[in-house]
Amino acid sequence: MSESSFTLLRDIGSFSLENGEEVRFSIDAYRGYRYVSVRRYVSSDTFAGATRDGITMTPEILRVLEPLVAALPDDPAAVKDGPLGKFAKRPGICVVASVGTFRGRRGLDLRQWQEDCGFTKKGIWLPLEKLPDIKRLFAATKDALDEKPEDIF
Repeated sequence: MSESSFTLLRDIGSFSLENGEEVRFSIDAYRGYRYVSVRRYVSSDTFAGATRDGITMTPEILRVLEPLVAALPDDPAAVKDGPLGKFAKRPGICVVASVGTFRGRRGLDLRQWQEDCGFTKKGIWLPLEKLPDIKRLFAATKDALDEKPEDIF
C-alpha cells in the first residue's frame, strides 16, 4: 500500500442508521500521521462501502471534543442547540462541532471549516437519538488513542 493512502489501524465500532446505513469510528494512518475517522457507510444491492459523508480529526481534536460530547445530557430533548467548539486541524483548517437541526431532525454536526472559504463539504451529521452510541464510540476512540502501542520487533 502506498504511503499516500489511508490505512486502517483500528476499527473502533459503529452504530446503525436507517436504510442499511451505519456510522463507523476508526483510527487510520495517512502519510505517517494518525487520524480519527467518523464516516457513514451504506449497504445496498448496488453498492456497499464508505460514502463521502465523514470527517477526519487529529487525535488532539478528539481528546478535547470527547469530554464535551460526554457532558451532553443523555436525553436528546435536553440538549441545547449551539456550537460545542472550533478546533484547529492544521493551518487554515478547523473542525467545528455544533448541535442543530437538519431536515427537521436534531443532531451533532462535525464540519470542516476553511478560513478562506468557510464550511467545506467535508463533515458528518450524527442524529441525537443515537447520542448514547455516539458518546460510547467517542469514549472508546479516546481510550484506544491513549493505549500504549505494542512494540513491533
